[in-house]
Formats: sequence, C-alpha cells, structure tokens
Amino acid sequence: MALDITTVTQALKEHYKPLRVQNMVYKDNPLLALMPKYTQFGGENMPIPLIYGNPQRRSADFSNGKAVSSTSSLGRFVLTRVKDYSFASITGESIKATERDSDAFLRYATMEIDGAMHSLTRSLATAMYRDGTGTIGIVSTESSGTYVLQQPEDITNFEVGMVLNVFQHQTATTTDSRFQKPDTLNPKGGDLTVTAVDRSAGTFTVSGTTGSPGNHNPILQKGDLNAKISGLEAWIPRVLDTNNKTLFSQDRSADVSRLGGQRFDGSALPIEEALIEGASLVSREGGTPTHCFVDFKTFAKLEKALSSKVVYGEVKARDVDMGFASIALRGPRGIINIVPDQNALPDVAWLLQLDTWSLNTLGEAPMFLDFDNNQMLRENSADAYEVRLGYYGNLACNAPGYNCRVALA
Repeated sequence: MALDITTVTQALKEHYKPLRVQNMVYKDNPLLALMPKYTQFGGENMPIPLIYGNPQRRSADFSNGKAVSSTSSLGRFVLTRVKDYSFASITGESIKATERDSDAFLRYATMEIDGAMHSLTRSLATAMYRDGTGTIGIVSTESSGTYVLQQPEDITNFEVGMVLNVFQHQTATTTDSRFQKPDTLNPKGGDLTVTAVDRSAGTFTVSGTTGSPGNHNPILQKGDLNAKISGLEAWIPRVLDTNNKTLFSQDRSADVSRLGGQRFDGSALPIEEALIEGASLVSREGGTPTHCFVDFKTFAKLEKALSSKVVYGEVKARDVDMGFASIALRGPRGIINIVPDQNALPDVAWLLQLDTWSLNTLGEAPMFLDFDNNQMLRENSADAYEVRLGYYGNLACNAPGYNCRVALA
C-alpha cells in the first residue's frame, strides 16, 4: 500500500528551521561490509572447485606404493543464485508536499527509498549468518499474540509491519531447540503482522491468526521459506548429517571438515579459551583465521573476561568507507579481530579466514532494479510511484576447512 498524505501530516510543518531526523534502523552490518565481493556472477551457475585430498600412492616399498590405486580428491560446489526484493511506494502528493526543506523535516520519497534499501540490506546481512531456510527466530512461548523468542538477541531481526509465518520444527534434524529448521509441509496458523516490538524483553506482538504456534518452532518472514542465501550456518553447520550433507551438489561426507568446515564445542570453556581452541583447530588444518564474528552479548562477555588484558582494534571494510571496533586476540597464526555484529547467531562464534569467502552477485547487492533506466515507476491504478530494489546471488567458500563454528552455549 502506498504511503498516503493522510499518514504523513504529522511531519508537515509551517516553515521550521532545518532539522535532521535520525534514522533508527540498524545500518552497521560488519560481516556484510567486510565480506569480499564479486559482482559479475552471470550464467546459470558458478563452480567452486577445491582439492580435499592428495593422491596416496606411496609406500616405503616400491611395489606396494605402485599397486595402490589413488588419485587426488576433487570437490566442486556448483553455486546458484537466490533472489530477494524490497519495494517503496509513495503518493504523488506526498512527494510534492515534502520536497522542500521549508515544508517538511525530510523528503518522504527519499525516506521511503532509503528505508526499503536498509530493509533489504538487513535481510541480506542477517541471512549471511543463517542456513538458507529463512528462519529469523525461534518461538519460546506465545500468549494472546505476544511472542517470546527462544534467543532474545534475535529481536534485532524483527520490525513493526513485518508479515510473518510460523512453521512446525523438524525435530528429527536437530537436538538443539535453538537451531530448529522449518517443516515446509506444516505451517502453524496464518499470516502474522508485527504490530509492536519490545527489544529489551525480546518479544513482539502480532495481529492475525496465530493458531497454535508451539514452542521451538521457527519464525520466517512471509515468502522466505527455503529461499534465502546459504549463509555461514549452511556452509559450516552445527551438525553435518544425512539431512544437510549435500550443499550445492557437493556431497560433504567424504571429508566433513575440509568440505563442511570445522566445529568446536566450547560451551564448557571460558569464551577466550573456546576461541583459542577453535583457532588452534583451524590452524592445525592449515587455515589462518583473521576475523571472528559474534553477537553483542558474547562480545560484552569476552570484554569483561579479558578485563585489563583486553586489546582493542579496528577493522576497515574495503569497498565502503566504514570501520568496526574489534578486540584483538592473538591466535596460533596471528591476530584475530573479534567483531560484534547484531546479525550474528547468539552464543556462536565464527572464526573465519575471510579471504576464503565471497559474496557473489549478479550486479550490486542491493541495487535498483532499473534495467529500463526508470528508477521510479508510475503505478497504473493510483496516484503513486513505486521503486523496486533487489539482488541476485549467494555466499561461497572455497576452503570450508579453514573456518570454524565455535559453540559457546
């Protein structure tokens, strides 16, 4: 529905002096900003080859070595693209009534377009940590349309106006209720529109038919089911089993570490020890972790645990003028910059050798879908104009074994 003049009159004015209105939407997305990017992902797919084993025709005995039948072990992830969209719509009257600084605090056309761009950017940034199913939170409890999240930190993924769906979880695929996958054949209730968010409590309220959402069930934004990019949780899953052993046509069961990443359970250790153990595991396998991404709660715990020993740093993004505060931790192969990110999965640390990763897209991500050179489209049934944004692409890793998922709880 287009933004109508009747809904924006509170920001119209009788000629005030210039005033900046602050945008409270999350704009800092460290992993997205720091991730190497390739924007020419054309064609049908993009093979990501790797060698995960050398030929083993060797022996101290010539005849035995020559008799062995062994060649190099080659793998290939055949990367495909997914799509994501965002829209902005505004009436012609609203555009004209707010186009001068003397008439309104801000131009509503600019506000709506920037807002749509931020919404799509957040969708991409959140998905980069997750498994591609579209899950953005897990139900803990629900009462009278108010949902309590299993992990309160996931509240950063929810905004007023979102339309959500809840699905039954796949109990057969995981024993950890914090990382349930949706059962595509079992939706719970209908469409739910977020009407209020309590970020301190980790709750949100919806309108719509909640049905019986049930505890531990995944929450998705409408239309996202199994349609998001394959993020870190897909490339380095918590458990690599028969349900997720294949990724982009590559069976990872032949070498679950080199093809499916390293996993370390640090839940029984202090955070700094868990990170060093995980980094040691990666280093043993030949990797050099350069960055570690965690949620803000974990970052605060680490900061307090290190106390006077904490060493602060800053990491710079290569393609945007932006830097991010970090804690510098010395690992087996050098300094690891630990960066907090509100998009990160709670109680999980991602130790990454960042040059093994890339966000591969067909064009920029996000971008205006203006291939006809028209950024703003006139709506044919209303005095309104629409802007369409989107991206086409996916995340890739050419050496999963040089990266580690560290469980902290």
